[in-house]
Amino acid sequence: MGIAVSDELKMIAQPLEFILADPFSNFLVRLKAILHEKEVELIIVGMPRNMDGSYGEACSKVREFVSALREAITVPIRTWDERMTSAQANRFLIQANVRREDRKTKVDKTAAAILLQSFLDGLPTL
Repeated sequence: MGIAVSDELKMIAQPLEFILADPFSNFLVRLKAILHEKEVELIIVGMPRNMDGSYGEACSKVREFVSALREAITVPIRTWDERMTSAQANRFLIQANVRREDRKTKVDKTAAAILLQSFLDGLPTL
């Protein structure tokens, strides 16, 4: 699972790390540490959608994951359309001349940053 965070002004997203989602208990331990360490106010989870905007089979797994997450932590959680984030991340890493072997370990956290940046860009400005 790719993890990204934003700056304090909520303007710029940056990739943080990749955490194995299984076992869920280990994932939670690391996630809770990040939430505390980074003083996270909101978690954005990517919601897979088909290109036409409809929800596919993968959506139910994400909903189950979000439900389990809500039971385990108190930080609010919001889902956000994740269409094309992995493809964008791969293109970005290729353009940055990241080797294929290294891209595999960086694509999820890069996609998480792209997702978070999309969310941040959609926030109203003050």
